[in-house]
Amino acid sequence: MNNPALHNYDTFLHDLKTRIRSARTRAALAVNHELVLLYWQIGRDILERQEREGWGTKVIDRLSTDLRAEFPDMKGFSPRNLKYMRKFAEAWPDEQFVQQAAAQIPWFHNCVVLDKIKERIEREWYIHKTFEHGWSRDILEMQIESRLYHRQGKAISNFAATLPPLQSDLAAQTLKDPYLFDFLGLGNEAQEREVERELVKHITSFLLELGAGFSFVGRQVHLEVEGEDFFIDLLFYHLKLRCYVVIELKATKFKPEYAGKLNFYLSAVDATMRHESDNPSIGLILCRDRKGLIAEYALKDISKPVGVSEYQLVAAIPENLKGSLPSIEELEAEFSDVHDDETKRQ
Repeated sequence: MNNPALHNYDTFLHDLKTRIRSARTRAALAVNHELVLLYWQIGRDILERQEREGWGTKVIDRLSTDLRAEFPDMKGFSPRNLKYMRKFAEAWPDEQFVQQAAAQIPWFHNCVVLDKIKERIEREWYIHKTFEHGWSRDILEMQIESRLYHRQGKAISNFAATLPPLQSDLAAQTLKDPYLFDFLGLGNEAQEREVERELVKHITSFLLELGAGFSFVGRQVHLEVEGEDFFIDLLFYHLKLRCYVVIELKATKFKPEYAGKLNFYLSAVDATMRHESDNPSIGLILCRDRKGLIAEYALKDISKPVGVSEYQLVAAIPENLKGSLPSIEELEAEFSDVHDDETKRQ
């Protein structure tokens, strides 16, 4: 490697590796796109013939047998998967949507959306978000189970009055209500500092719940104003909003004075930490009960952009249902056969 002719070898190799990885990614995406489109076309054709020629459901079993015999190396022609193809085509009769959206995510992601969501608009939302954020199937399932669609953009805020329209809309959609911190394993009586410590310990899960774009800056971030010390519970920077996000945790119901204190923190952060290219900092108060009208009145004349959301530590199971829930063993037995084909496919 001391040969002068090879002094740029490392750069050359790095460039080649980058191009190869990029080409492999594009190839994988292209294959997935064609596969999903093929499955949609098969599902559409099954639907058409069942409607036009009166074919019953038994034809799917026969079709599965014949296709598997012809294409033994392909794992996607089980009766269950053919039924998914039919359901997929029934859910998305518009080929253009399949081309532009559904075919941009893996097939089994689409199956999860079909299984777990009934409303078309909500299905479209999860498909777009999966493509936008590159969610794995496990993450997609978790987001659906946590009802992300119904929580996104639901925080009470004064963004419309304190931010320019485009940033106001983006900021509003960035916040949720409620936030679910069930990954902490804490009881409902946990105090603010305990919740705060556990959130930092589980920062990966916390960032996932906050959503895309959040970058952790610090906990109990020190501010000094006229010789007095103040401490921000949690400080983040949002890469899309291009601003600091100050989070205050409260283990009680919302109180109007919380908004005034956060307004002060935001002014201090903007004065001492904000870069000239940053947008105004945003505040989020996380409390156990946000009391809608009280929060709206408290934010009405606050000069800084502030949102208020609830947080939940555990998803409680009603006592009268606990005895009737199936055991883990029962669930595993119920679904083991169902997922055989999917496991082979993966």
